[in-house]
Amino acid sequence: MDILAVSDDDLRREREKARALRKSRWWQNRLAQGTCHYCGEQVPPKELTLDHLVPLVRGGRSTRGNCVPACKTCNSKKQSLLPIEWDDFLRRQEDRSAD
Repeated sequence: MDILAVSDDDLRREREKARALRKSRWWQNRLAQGTCHYCGEQVPPKELTLDHLVPLVRGGRSTRGNCVPACKTCNSKKQSLLPIEWDDFLRRQEDRSAD
């Protein structure tokens, strides 16, 4: 997995932006829907986390287009995977369960 050389200062700034985004009306509306972006399960809004589609350590930013609500299980499994890597992970999981 390629990890970009993202500076500590950049990470700190993006995490600050994410904290501010969590307080926004836009994010509160996303949480109120109570749906995990990844598994589609209905989850109590307080149990949803903010996940970056493109992780900060991979060069992602804390913007509306890059942040989605995720259940803790999916967020933990996804870690720092890019969307295409996450899709590959899910495909492998499905293949294993089909065997």
